[in-house]
Amino acid sequence: MFSPKKILVPTDYSTFSDKALTQALDIARQHEAKLYLLHVVGLVQQCVVDYCMDNATVADLDKKAVESAKEMMAEQIKRTGDTKGVEIISDVRKGTPYEEILNEEKAQKIDLIVIASHGKTGLVSYLMGSVAEKVSRGAKGPVLLVR
Repeated sequence: MFSPKKILVPTDYSTFSDKALTQALDIARQHEAKLYLLHVVGLVQQCVVDYCMDNATVADLDKKAVESAKEMMAEQIKRTGDTKGVEIISDVRKGTPYEEILNEEKAQKIDLIVIASHGKTGLVSYLMGSVAEKVSRGAKGPVLLVR
């Protein structure tokens, strides 16, 4: 029987991610698992067309983005409600979301990834690709997509 002990929940703080977190909490309670909550802050582009920001400005924007993400993560955990009995380890990283999620899976030896699917289809999905799709294709273990 499948009994995950380490569950990774990537979050973008959306209502979709709230649903994935709620599902993951239920699974974690049933299997006495640890829950890893991860948010990835995208990298700030220093130059766009003819305009470039100096290094200090980019560093300040990065710092503020990480601080804001940590505050939003605390709010999401609070919003989810009852987390009693489940150890939640939260982290905020900078990088490309799907790559950092897969890195976390490997580093923490995650048994299950519970990720929200925003349900994009057609041309938008084809052109942009979704983080959930890239994670499900690259993951070494099971992935639960929550719509």
